[in-house]
Amino acid sequence: MRGVGEHYRIIHANRLSRIGFWIIVGFLTVAVFAPWIAPHGPWEMLFVDGRIASLRPPSWAFPVGTTHLGYDLFSQLVLATRTTVIIGGVSGLISILIGANIGLIAGYYGGKIDEILMRFTDILYGMPFLPFIIVLIALFGRKLEYVILAIVLIIWRTSARVIRAQTISIRQRQFITAAKARGCSDLRIIYRHILPNVLPLLLLYASFNIAWSIITEASASFLGFGDGETISWGGMLYELWLSGKTRVAWWWFAAPSICIVLLVTSLVFVSRAYEEVANPRLRKR
Repeated sequence: MRGVGEHYRIIHANRLSRIGFWIIVGFLTVAVFAPWIAPHGPWEMLFVDGRIASLRPPSWAFPVGTTHLGYDLFSQLVLATRTTVIIGGVSGLISILIGANIGLIAGYYGGKIDEILMRFTDILYGMPFLPFIIVLIALFGRKLEYVILAIVLIIWRTSARVIRAQTISIRQRQFITAAKARGCSDLRIIYRHILPNVLPLLLLYASFNIAWSIITEASASFLGFGDGETISWGGMLYELWLSGKTRVAWWWFAAPSICIVLLVTSLVFVSRAYEEVANPRLRKR
């Protein structure tokens, strides 16, 4: 199994993945220190010369501008970073754990176990992604934990099928036969011998799952199904739409949109490095 230094080398071997890695580190840093970086509360009304600082464009006083109610968009953006990172990270990692275990078990045992698990996966494939999540959020509530649960319940399906296919290929190799001959248990073979060989694929799809989780949360929040008690990038865009100032306050639209694009693109760049490890034919000759 690769150590931290090996993963660092894989990421830094590719220029785009290196750029994406440091952008992700930047967002993580902002997420951790968000309460200390944000100069104001997300819904703190600001005043200038006794008047509400409504729709102020970016300036030294307001680096990202203000909303129609005088809220500081820079503070909202910083605090929303923490929400987005939590939703993306937790949803992406839990979903890859579910997908990996289902794929490993189905691919290793085959037979009826494989049939049951894959038919269940096929059922989820037949459900439309965003509408399914919106329905779940509408049923359970708009709390942050329910948003994460809704995303996790469906986003694992692709990683499960890919890991299953890779596991079927690996289980036929000689070192697996040798492990069985030595009396190794099934769990030891799956998690000690097969899992390290599918790890690049796991990390690849972990990046994809995190990216899709971020996009899904932003989409659901923009449609009004996000957690109303926390600020998120999609929620900022939703508030802009409700205000009717989309054509006026370009900075209000630009700030969260750029952050979403930057973070998702960075995750794709990092996943590209692991895609080359999982499929060496993609490497430049």
